[in-house]
Amino acid sequence: MKSYIGADLGGTKLLLGELDGEGRILRTERFPSGPLSQREALDLLQRALDKFLATRTPGYEPAAVGLGLIGRIDGKTGVWHEIDRNRGEALPLGRLLRERCGLPCFLDNDVRSAAKAELRFGEGRHTRDFVYLNVGTGIAAGLVSGGRMITGGHCNAGEVGHTSSGLSLGVPCPCGRSDCAEAIASGSGIDRCARLLRRQFPDTALTFPESGRVSAGEVFRLSEKDALCRTLTENAATAIANLIMNLVRFSDPDTVVLGGGVVADGFLFPRILEKLNAHTVRFVTRGIRLTSLDPASIGLLGACSNAILGMEETA
Repeated sequence: MKSYIGADLGGTKLLLGELDGEGRILRTERFPSGPLSQREALDLLQRALDKFLATRTPGYEPAAVGLGLIGRIDGKTGVWHEIDRNRGEALPLGRLLRERCGLPCFLDNDVRSAAKAELRFGEGRHTRDFVYLNVGTGIAAGLVSGGRMITGGHCNAGEVGHTSSGLSLGVPCPCGRSDCAEAIASGSGIDRCARLLRRQFPDTALTFPESGRVSAGEVFRLSEKDALCRTLTENAATAIANLIMNLVRFSDPDTVVLGGGVVADGFLFPRILEKLNAHTVRFVTRGIRLTSLDPASIGLLGACSNAILGMEETA
């Protein structure tokens, strides 16, 4: 039987897995990563795939490799253009790994990969028009219209975190603007806002680590009794609700799916829903919902979905 090898490269780990065509995970292996350049990521991927492919799952034969990575990626050519605007090299990652592994290799950025997992194994089984909105360290979206992913002329579609939150707080965003949705409601944005507002709330019980980010989970847990955390939570819910309403007007989806670490535990979700204007979202007929896919494995499912859909498109 055919299987598919997925590689989900994140900020702290590389997760490799082998899945069957129905999305069942056959085996996985983790490799530590940390901050990497594109060339360092290539070296890690090559070594990890060599080790992973040296073992075979009885009864299965790998048909292709799929990757989900951060940054701007051309899924059609397999070129990884950049991690961000300050770290970029047009690296032909698909070709290099195909030559190394002897298998077809398909890749896309991490959020569009997760949206492809929804397309293949989640809400995409019931709709051809949906938005997958990932609220994690950053904020981005996979936009599916007519069953096809919108990628844009420069493979940069879906960077919706860098649109206005609708709030006027004066929070600087790394993109060069202020008060972007990502600067207020993402994991990194909540940390940034907490540090900016800290002096206004000297009695806060929130933990401020010297290294690493403020915990969004701790912010939410304290929000009922801590004024700073209540403010951060309220602002994040408002920013995400405004972003959803903008996206609904943009692409007319019948479903909006939320994923990512900031919303995964469900705490923020009802607070987002109560801020939505009923008239604006009236055509989202299948609803706004949290992903039904396991947050711990959606990245791996997305990477393998790149391989499955890539093989189908080239057949």
